[in-house]
Parts: sequence; C-alpha cells; structure tokens
Amino acid sequence: MIYLLSPLKKEGVTSLPMISFKVVAHKIDFSSCDTLMFTSKQAVVSANSIDKSWKKISCIAIGGATKNKIEELGGRVIYYPKEFYGEALAKDIQAFFSIKKILYLRPKVISFDSKAYLEKVGIDLEEQIIYETSCVKYAKEQKPKEGAVIIFTSPSTIKCFFKNFDWDSSYTAVLIGNATKEHLPNYCKLVVADEPLIEACIKKAKEVEENR
Repeated sequence: MIYLLSPLKKEGVTSLPMISFKVVAHKIDFSSCDTLMFTSKQAVVSANSIDKSWKKISCIAIGGATKNKIEELGGRVIYYPKEFYGEALAKDIQAFFSIKKILYLRPKVISFDSKAYLEKVGIDLEEQIIYETSCVKYAKEQKPKEGAVIIFTSPSTIKCFFKNFDWDSSYTAVLIGNATKEHLPNYCKLVVADEPLIEACIKKAKEVEENR
C-alpha cells in the first residue's frame, strides 16, 4: 500500500515511477566556472554521461542523494546545505559563494529560478540545461489502491501523478521536502519526511501505515 513515484526501485514498496529522463546536451563548457551546482542526483548522472571531467571541479550539492551520487562517482563536495531549498538556498549561495564562478547544471524545468533571484543581489549564476524530464503514462486501472500512502520525491512527480490520476481522499502523501510540498494541492492529506532522502520518505510512510 506504499507507492514510490521515483524512478528508483526500493524493497518493501510498490514502484510507480512518474518521470523518465533524457539527456539533451552533447557537451558542457567548464571554461568559465570554478564551482558546479547540482540540485538532483539525475543532474550528476547526466553530467557524468556527457563529460567526466566535471569531477575536477568543486561541487555544491543540494540534497543528500545528490551529495552521495557526486561522491560515489568521484566528485568533491565543498558545500552541502542540508535544509536549504528555493529562496533560502539562493541566500546561502549569496552569503558563502559570492566571489565564485558557479555553473548550475540543471533540468529543463525547475521549481525555483535561482539565476533570477541571484541576479537581484549581484551574483551571476551561469546555467546549462543538460537533461529534461517527461511524464510516464498510466492506464486508469493502474491507479493506487484506496488507502494508499504515496511518496512524492519532487515537484515533477506531483505534476505527472495528477496527469494520470485523480486524488482519492483516503490517500496520504509523504513528501521529500518543503519545496515539493508547495506543489501539492492543499486538499491532500500529507506528511513531510524528516530528511530529504528517499529512505526517510519510506520510513515515514511505514510510520503512517502503522499509526492507522
């Protein structure tokens, strides 16, 4: 009765991936940067498939899974703001990295425009789109069962879920963080994981089931 909408498969939960990924860049220009910023694990995987020399450049990692993937592939994380997303993240970059030349390797669609916000405070954040996401299509009969606990791991998984299915009042949503929470309709019953990690989401989902 626990459905994980991430493309990752995890033991003990039902896999119902909502998004697929496609690399859209053929090369990355590192010549004008001294720091990379990644806000998702998929961005790291995509960069690694395009040009493995990204590992030579220090990285800002947003989210535990992003940090782990950078280190797993041989990169170096110099900053890891565990709790910062959206505007708070941009303020943190302003405070600690104002003299750095940051290249943000990002998806085509983002939930917060960091570049526009940082430009207001005089920081020029370079960006390159290296991958895009698309929604996986499902038949109506594949809708989660009544009483399901549904784990949303990004704003994109929310968008794609509602393209496929209507929300049932018996559902409970488990969200990976507050940035994702902002994209869920306010009529949905929800809880937020204690940490922005899929493992923490699964733990919270099991707690929801146990407390029913």
